[in-house]
Amino acid sequence: MVSNCQQEYKKLDQSDVGFLIKVLGADRVHFGEDINEDYSHDELGGISKMPEAVVEVLSTEEVAKIMTYAYENNIPVVARGSGTGLVGASVPIHGGIMIDLTKMNNILEIDEENLTLTVEPGVLLMEIGKFVEGYDLFYPPDPGEKSATIGGNINTNAGGMRAVKYGVTRDYVRGLTVVLPTGKVIEVGGKVVKNSSGYSIKDLICGSEGTLGIITKAVLKLLPLPKKAISLLIPFPNLELAINTVPKIIKSKSIPTAIEFMQREVIIAAEEFLGKKFPDNSSDAYLLLTFDGNSKEDIEKAYDRVAKICLDEGALDVYIVDTDERKEAVWSARGAFLEAVKATTTEMDECDVVVPRNKVAEFVKYTDELQKQFNIRVRSFGHAGDGNLHVYVLRDDLAQEQWQKKLSAVFDCMYKKSVELNGLVSGEHGIGYAKKSYLFEQLSNDSIELMRNIKAAFDPKNILNPGKVCQ
Repeated sequence: MVSNCQQEYKKLDQSDVGFLIKVLGADRVHFGEDINEDYSHDELGGISKMPEAVVEVLSTEEVAKIMTYAYENNIPVVARGSGTGLVGASVPIHGGIMIDLTKMNNILEIDEENLTLTVEPGVLLMEIGKFVEGYDLFYPPDPGEKSATIGGNINTNAGGMRAVKYGVTRDYVRGLTVVLPTGKVIEVGGKVVKNSSGYSIKDLICGSEGTLGIITKAVLKLLPLPKKAISLLIPFPNLELAINTVPKIIKSKSIPTAIEFMQREVIIAAEEFLGKKFPDNSSDAYLLLTFDGNSKEDIEKAYDRVAKICLDEGALDVYIVDTDERKEAVWSARGAFLEAVKATTTEMDECDVVVPRNKVAEFVKYTDELQKQFNIRVRSFGHAGDGNLHVYVLRDDLAQEQWQKKLSAVFDCMYKKSVELNGLVSGEHGIGYAKKSYLFEQLSNDSIELMRNIKAAFDPKNILNPGKVCQ
């Protein structure tokens, strides 16, 4: 493993707090006991550290002033949106200043001629989808956590269920306004469709987990809104048979918008969590597929071909999810999987690996073996269409020392298996603080060194979200 270098940062004093109040006003600066405990952790809560000050910003200019001051005084800074991350990327492990961007939540412009939407980073994903639909337009990225901010989505290059057909967040970012760690402001990309003008700084910022710059404005690519969408719920005798059918679906050229896999244990957890029944209880494994398009006829042709493939491969049935009641039951269950699993245990941690599509079944089967080997509950669901698995290890009633020991051993096994299957550490949740050791084990020292050199070029003093990703 590549070792971390220790670094001394300035602790905030009254003069620093005075500067922040001068820039923002007392009502938007919080310090000491005035800071809400929620700012110390993200969604999973595995890593916790309080910032010394939290500031609520409203403009690029305010962010630039704070970063300039922090850079000059060697104060660490972490940017934060809704705090829905799962790897500790927004946790201020060195204290310092936390910049809360959630009040920068304005939709600035919709350009129907260029099919772009310009937004501030605090706009929620759910707000974007609802807003553009009013113009008969469509923002395809569809991560499961709809209350996440678009700034967080860009920083993790979030994917979601529609990635099979439409790609991930990076594919829909046309331009960014970014405050660098020095306080300088740059604009990268724009409304243009093509860009071969030097290195793509925009694409480097996407997925950088807030370590290279702070996004204060984004220009997003939109598409015309598909007129129709229909889902299929397909039960299989077992998960291996279900997932092994996916490459055949992809090869058929009837590309679904989404191909999700789910197991009975997770469905039961969702039923209990939501207090409502899933539409079918006949099987231990399911594929959930969605098709969209501009005519019912085109969609029917596509799903007819896929339904035949699934039945030929051993599916028990094919249910068309075409009524509002059935749609709500299926998709509310899928959307609740993370919270439902979390509600069944005392603590959990996640492995967010991505493997080639034809290796998903082998990986999931391996996680079942780990349950027995380590006598610990493991639950999984995910995006069968793009090989991204969400595997949760559950603590239940294990003592802290025993939990940490088993969790570490299970994670070591799973990440080694992902490497063996030519996979990667993270498909969409990022590295943050929690998964650094696994990234270091997977990448070569030369690759890590190159990443650190990129970080140093943006942030010579290592003050912006230090200790994350490759640090």
